[in-house]
Amino acid sequence: MLIEQLSVFLQNEKGRLAQMCTLLGDAGFDMHALVVADTSEYGVARVICDKPHSARRVLEGAGFAVSVTRVVAVEVPDRPGGLAEVLTRLGACDINVEYLYCFPRASGETAVDILRVADPDAAVACMTAAGFAMVHAAQIYEPDPA
Repeated sequence: MLIEQLSVFLQNEKGRLAQMCTLLGDAGFDMHALVVADTSEYGVARVICDKPHSARRVLEGAGFAVSVTRVVAVEVPDRPGGLAEVLTRLGACDINVEYLYCFPRASGETAVDILRVADPDAAVACMTAAGFAMVHAAQIYEPDPA
């Protein structure tokens, strides 16, 4: 029930994010979600894309430091308060969120919340017990073997 995201460490240099996106695009990997966090020294791009293990290899071949991270994906109603309901339920289950990002589904009726937590299995159990639908990898991207 977990999905895989790429965590790409980017030197804080002009054009480095564009280079990463160009490499992925030229190699035919479709990015479904992207979020970038930065510090003064480096950035971290978190990417949900097709064939994450193959994409990792392409980026590593170009000198990027990349890891594949397992994260939780929860489908929520795309309306005001949808994310708050997820976070309130996780808090009630004593689950801390390390980071999260969201993206809307094409229908416009639901969104997908991507969550990084210390205990993904506990988060899945908590969300499932609360009636939230978990999103499987194949519902977002084309998986590939490690």
